[in-house]
Amino acid sequence: MSNHIIGLILHPGKEWQQINSEHESVSHLYYHHILGMAAIPVVASFIGTTQFGWSFGGDESYKVSIENGIALGLAFYALMLAAVWIVGSLIHWLAREYPERPSRGECVVFAGYTATPMFLAGAVAIYPVFWVCLLALSAALGYTAYLLYKGTPRFLGISHDNGFIISGMTLGWGILLLEVMLTVVVMLWSMSSETSIMWSVFK
Repeated sequence: MSNHIIGLILHPGKEWQQINSEHESVSHLYYHHILGMAAIPVVASFIGTTQFGWSFGGDESYKVSIENGIALGLAFYALMLAAVWIVGSLIHWLAREYPERPSRGECVVFAGYTATPMFLAGAVAIYPVFWVCLLALSAALGYTAYLLYKGTPRFLGISHDNGFIISGMTLGWGILLLEVMLTVVVMLWSMSSETSIMWSVFK
């Protein structure tokens, strides 16, 4: 697991300098950071949806079977791994007018570390109460925005004003991507729930 997690939470400005100096490769990022961090919301969601079930404030909860939970978790995991690459590519494209634009790989590394709060917040899905998960997601988005604001000027070597613009655009597109991911996951989860109900009826 990455040794940058604590630093990004406690002193992000200093930690971004350390990350930039390491010139980490994309494969190293995924192996030492993304693969493990992305597993947090996946494992938590698997336990939550199969053992407790989603609750929307009432007494009723909605569970999925172990088999459907595994399939849903794998799809969720693949989406998150792809999302890091997509957001990194977006940052690379947004910085296209800057003469010292980092490589696509460096932008993916930057995006991967920026997503750290989102991965950590996924732990609350182990007991999936809708309003609790929504609150955790909102807090994670807020801190992700802060990491972008602190890290973008240093990463791209630009002014804070230009960094604020790019970080804002990245956050906006990132939120849109997150909404698409959540929609896909909810659709898959709903299909899994309906399949489980139909199976129990015909069994």
